[in-house]
Amino acid sequence: MTMKVSEAMSESVLTVGPGHTLREVATLMASRHIGSAVVHDPERQGPGIITERDIMLSLGAGESPDEELVATHMASDVIFAAPDWSLDEAAEVMVHHGFRHLVVVDGAELRGMLSMRDLVRCYVEIASASSATGPASKTREG
Repeated sequence: MTMKVSEAMSESVLTVGPGHTLREVATLMASRHIGSAVVHDPERQGPGIITERDIMLSLGAGESPDEELVATHMASDVIFAAPDWSLDEAAEVMVHHGFRHLVVVDGAELRGMLSMRDLVRCYVEIASASSATGPASKTREG
């Protein structure tokens, strides 16, 4: 069974603007228990992304989360996933590029976010389902 990105992604996505401060975004991300937000900037083509890692790097550099803006720390060279990609394809892209989140788009429409946590959850579900029905679960008499 091949699971698709659309089956694993979160459709509820936090969207912020480039003018938000890092503290504002961190507060929103923490309240939703998520590690990334899509950045909608009308002056750029396509969405960007800001992650907890981006915020942590800024704090680690001694920058003020109340003064630093999303625009300065967001990734704008985003690789987008399509809803019909397989989870294996998405996982390969994430590992190859060192991403923990992929923005999922269908054409120009934002569809969701796929995180490493989503991938792990789905792979565990797939493994559990196959071990429950596979040869290892059947006993042989002999």
